[in-house]
Amino acid sequence: MTLSVYSPERYMKEAFKQAQTAYEKGEVPVGAIVVVNNQIIARAHNQVEMLNDPTAHAEILAITAAAEFLGSKYLEDCTMYVTLEPCVMCAGAINWAHIDTIFYGASDEKRGFSLIGKNILHQKTKIHTGIMASDSQKLMEDFFKKLREE
Repeated sequence: MTLSVYSPERYMKEAFKQAQTAYEKGEVPVGAIVVVNNQIIARAHNQVEMLNDPTAHAEILAITAAAEFLGSKYLEDCTMYVTLEPCVMCAGAINWAHIDTIFYGASDEKRGFSLIGKNILHQKTKIHTGIMASDSQKLMEDFFKKLREE
């Protein structure tokens, strides 16, 4: 096996760092990054509580930052790495942005887009799952356990 600084695992670690930042700020710990040509062009974490905005999910914020960086509403050559399976709202945004590929860590069995079906994404979007899934799932579990204890 050849290791690369451009591996999906490396990028997912960067998304996970964003999830950890969300956790530390009291946000649901989801992190996302957008990559094009092996360059990270956007990083985001959930900011729903901080911005008092139910749409301030990591994926939405990352799409907005990437579109601003590229000067385009379409992110056709971009790959998104996100620690948790996107919800339906985020999957819709990924669709409208025409993101080429998405990697997500943990599945979201309660609110993930796959509950509705993968056709919610753009027909050309490629999906990869499971990278750092257990780490992402544990961070989520720890977050909600901490909330229940408070």
